Amino acid sequence: MQESIASLTAEIATADLSSTAHLDAFRISYLGRKGRLADLFDQLKTVPAEEKRAVGQQLNALKQLAQARFDGAQQAAEAAADNAPANPNFDYTLPPVPHALGTRHPLSLVREEMLRIFGRIGFAVAEGPEIEDDWHNFTALNFPENHPARDMQDTFFLRNSELVSGELVSSEVVSGEEQKTHQSTNSPSHLLRTHTSTVQVRVMETEPLPIRRVMPGRVFRNEAISARAHMMFHQVEGIFIDEGVSFADLKQTVYYFVQELFGADINIRFRPSFFPFTEPSAEIDITCLICKGAGCNICKYSGWVEIGGCGMVDPAVLENAKIDADKYSGYAWGMGIERIAMLKYQIKDLRLFTENDLRFLRQFEAL
Repeated sequence: MQESIASLTAEIATADLSSTAHLDAFRISYLGRKGRLADLFDQLKTVPAEEKRAVGQQLNALKQLAQARFDGAQQAAEAAADNAPANPNFDYTLPPVPHALGTRHPLSLVREEMLRIFGRIGFAVAEGPEIEDDWHNFTALNFPENHPARDMQDTFFLRNSELVSGELVSSEVVSGEEQKTHQSTNSPSHLLRTHTSTVQVRVMETEPLPIRRVMPGRVFRNEAISARAHMMFHQVEGIFIDEGVSFADLKQTVYYFVQELFGADINIRFRPSFFPFTEPSAEIDITCLICKGAGCNICKYSGWVEIGGCGMVDPAVLENAKIDADKYSGYAWGMGIERIAMLKYQIKDLRLFTENDLRFLRQFEAL
């Protein structure tokens, strides 16, 4: 043991510590938990009892020597780095590179504002899957098979779809036209949802009455991309079901939302319309905020812009969700977040929301 201590002392005293690599090797070899000093301390238990005190003191002194050499060399290396000459190829008169902060996307800003407005009158948020089955997307919402209402929107179906442990596998996205071609031989059971009304069905099937929910989400339709349309966009829908709910309740909810979002002096109108899942149904129009009613490409030069649809929940939809339509009634509404954002921020091209143009996005840094 004495010979090992003497030999190791000589090695530590003469070890080369002139570089960072040598420092690391020294630390691992001598000071590490599996280093040579640790091995000597482990051998201390084999030393006779009368010699342990003296040998232990020698080992402690050796460890202090190794630590002192390492600390001194490390401090010298750090001091040398601090006093290193400036890089002659760097221009220190250049201004610093700014750290640009990110900003919220305008669609996120509008979505959160809409949810806050409806949250103030008791609407809680509900969400659902973007890959849906035919029942929740069509049949439960009063779209029977081969019903002409299914032609209102061209759907992305998932052909050869199969659910394994809740995950969709072996699927191929096809459009509605392709789906008609393969209808007789391969009818897909899943699709990319075409509206967030699917979440309404799921809420009605699972939650106790009364129901007061608002449902934001992304939807998909096979449409040509233009300044006014896109194949992927976002919706916010709401539903309220209880005893004695009337169309007057629906109108007051819409008035409240529009005035909170756009101002108390905004003009609103309801136009009779048709949706398979509501009866009666109406379109919601407001004065075009881009042209102030004068006419532009966004409002098709009418002075009015449609912001959504609404109506009383069809009794057949209530019955599909196992709700007694003789006792309960309800209203539902839905609108596109992109359309609201275009009006709120005076944006004339829908494609700007998905092009990731920093010149566009940076306009919302202060919001």
